[in-house]
Amino acid sequence: MGLKWVDALEIAIALDEAHPDVDPRYVNFVDLRAWALALPDFDDDPARSGEKILEAIQMAWIEERE
Repeated sequence: MGLKWVDALEIAIALDEAHPDVDPRYVNFVDLRAWALALPDFDDDPARSGEKILEAIQMAWIEERE
């Protein structure tokens, strides 16, 4: 089963593993969305992402990093 937009924590963990040199506090939503879509396990409609979803992923990534 692939990752969906609602899986913010799982996406954040995968992004942290894929981009260990990136500070998630400074990632813009355009890059964040593109990186999430590029994850090998990601399987959801790209059009379903929105600012609130991307913000939740970013917050989860920041928390994961700390």
